[in-house]
Amino acid sequence: MNPHHRRRFSLIAAALVVATTVARADDLPVYQDVEFQPLAAQARRVAQSLEMLGQPLSAEERARLDAAIETADPGPGVAAIQELLDERCLVGVEISAESRVKSAPGPAAPKLVQGGWSVFLVKVRNEAGVTARLLVESPNAAPIYKQSTGSAEPKHGIDKADLIDRWCDVAMYDDRPMVRRLSGLSVEYRIVQIASRDAGRREAKLTFSVGQGSQDLGFRGDVDVLFAIEPAVTVTLGVLDVDDRPTMASFVIKDRLGRVYPSPSRRLAPDFFFHPQIYRADGETVLLPAGEYDVQYTRGPEYLVQTRHVTVPGGETHREDFKLERWIHLAAMNWFSGDHHVHAAGCAHYEDPTQGVRPEDMWRHILGEDLDVGCVLSWGPCWYAQKEFFDGSVSKLSTAENLMRYDVEVSGFPSSHAGHLSLLRLKEDDYPGATRIEEWPSWDLPVLRWGKEQGGVVGFSHSGWGLKTDSNEIPNYEIPPFDGIGANEYIVDVVHDAVDFISAVDTPIPWELNVWYHTLNCGYRTRISGETDFPCIYGERVGLGRAYVKLDGPLDFDAWAQGIKEGRSYVSDGRSHLVDFQVDDRKVGEEGSELNLPAAATVKVRLKAAALLAEKPTPKTEAIRSRPLDVQPYWHLERARVGDSRKVPVEIVVDGLPVARREIEADGSIQDLEFDVAIARSSWIAARILPSAHANPVFVIVDGKPIRASRKSAEWCLESVDQCWRRKEPAIRDSEREAAKDAYEGARVAYRKILSECDAD
Repeated sequence: MNPHHRRRFSLIAAALVVATTVARADDLPVYQDVEFQPLAAQARRVAQSLEMLGQPLSAEERARLDAAIETADPGPGVAAIQELLDERCLVGVEISAESRVKSAPGPAAPKLVQGGWSVFLVKVRNEAGVTARLLVESPNAAPIYKQSTGSAEPKHGIDKADLIDRWCDVAMYDDRPMVRRLSGLSVEYRIVQIASRDAGRREAKLTFSVGQGSQDLGFRGDVDVLFAIEPAVTVTLGVLDVDDRPTMASFVIKDRLGRVYPSPSRRLAPDFFFHPQIYRADGETVLLPAGEYDVQYTRGPEYLVQTRHVTVPGGETHREDFKLERWIHLAAMNWFSGDHHVHAAGCAHYEDPTQGVRPEDMWRHILGEDLDVGCVLSWGPCWYAQKEFFDGSVSKLSTAENLMRYDVEVSGFPSSHAGHLSLLRLKEDDYPGATRIEEWPSWDLPVLRWGKEQGGVVGFSHSGWGLKTDSNEIPNYEIPPFDGIGANEYIVDVVHDAVDFISAVDTPIPWELNVWYHTLNCGYRTRISGETDFPCIYGERVGLGRAYVKLDGPLDFDAWAQGIKEGRSYVSDGRSHLVDFQVDDRKVGEEGSELNLPAAATVKVRLKAAALLAEKPTPKTEAIRSRPLDVQPYWHLERARVGDSRKVPVEIVVDGLPVARREIEADGSIQDLEFDVAIARSSWIAARILPSAHANPVFVIVDGKPIRASRKSAEWCLESVDQCWRRKEPAIRDSEREAAKDAYEGARVAYRKILSECDAD
């Protein structure tokens, strides 16, 4: 030990003879009744943690700590360790013998940096020997949002003034090398982390406790701290597309500890608190503290995900430039992507202090995920506020390459028990004669007919809910419970030619496809479409479920919606694609997707297929592949990977059963495929990469006879009508029940007729 440290320890020891505590002006008490060895061990862990958190002890502080730990005299060592660590303490906490907690300000300068995390120590005097976790709360760190309950009723919560006061995040750091609980030592040190959304001066109330009932009388567990917050660096992001044009992209910014910036819990629209990513256009900015970051950037599933290490130097401004890369470009082939089911209010969105988010916010997310078409559907939560953005046409924010339109999901309405409906391309969003949600019909068929009468394209949302079966076979012959909000009453409405599409991708694939396959086998021609139900079923981002529609000309919403209705499309998770599917010379979606043959024959099936997987599975992707089909993500290309290869299977399906299979390399290349398929009777033919992409069918009519593919399918549909009636009838209004009963009976009559015309099981 050097002479300087010996003299210092001697002075400390002499002072400690007088009392067990030495209280200096504006300092925390130094306690002597603590054992040296465990205090020294804990001090080492604190030092290691501070280094890992990016705010290490200085060289001088490290030398002082080493000298204190190496002393042969524990008494002065105990004091020296406390004196050193006390300098970094924002708060001192005392736990009385009765386990009551009170707090006092410490000597550390209360300085923060905007947008980043600052680290302080908390000195704990533990007279009770408590071994619970030390907890911290703050009203200034309360959530700035109130998540939806799914109710259409107005709610009361925080107002805009509260946003000013909720400016920080506060958290105890309990991860290794620290330990999660207090040790029970009479003195130890904990780490508190504080992040600020704002710059300038802000006050926060910090409340410490060791569990329920531990706060001292008179709110002495509270401590008020006035922070000085240094502005962050304004980082300008240059964002160029593959053709060097400025664009919008998705960015996930993390520090070396994996913490996300800006802090998600302090975000306000257009950045969503339930996302790690933010969306920024070329020339826009993000506030970051000086430091090092890993930045992941992309723009939807047709782009590669790239990562760069970025150093933000100190100063006022900085610039980083990013160039995006694609692996496929479907719009260049006139296949335009769309997500027909996203929301600007409800579910993960906050409803306070505003009723959802504005079109400008949703537009940023549609652009950032490269959705050619985004359908924002107003529904029960915030209905009366959000419907103001509906005008029966595409949003004025739209461009030639990206379109956004407001329409309706019938959810939170009286008919919701029969199945939620997506109503697209509406001219009018108020049901005739209804001034409030509660006045809409209590079953689906009238709503679907109303939508179609005004030129809308209408179908069922999140189709699998209520159609669960134990079997994962597609099709299977179990009768589902019909007790949910998916395509339940579809089994009736399809008979009355009231349904244009059934939605897929956002519920378990066996439940979605089973009901669709059975009705196709009975000769009905409802098409399939893709959706996300953002941010209710999937909150990660818009466009996780997509419909790709082939257009002959430039992007146009009416033509795109008509393509959904006519089935000139396929659905996908965006990781695989089934392009230009055709049977003989009949392309999907053209001339009713109908190919007429005079007699049984072999047809030529052609398509272009593409998919992209990493060369080898990773633990993360293996976890996806090993999940049951009823666990998210429901549709994901990784589930289709063949073993440990990079191959996925493309299947040709006839009347619901695979008849041909070709494995392709999922390397991003577009591959031309041909199949010879024997057709014995009128049938429907589709292509799929299960569970990642599914083409709409081509209907092959042999000798002019309707498709009657399966007696079992007809029997399944007939029994399902009865099951659906048992479940839905009690919630249908008395005034509407007779009409509903007639419609259900009409469906039974139709299925009985189909059953009598089937000659194959």
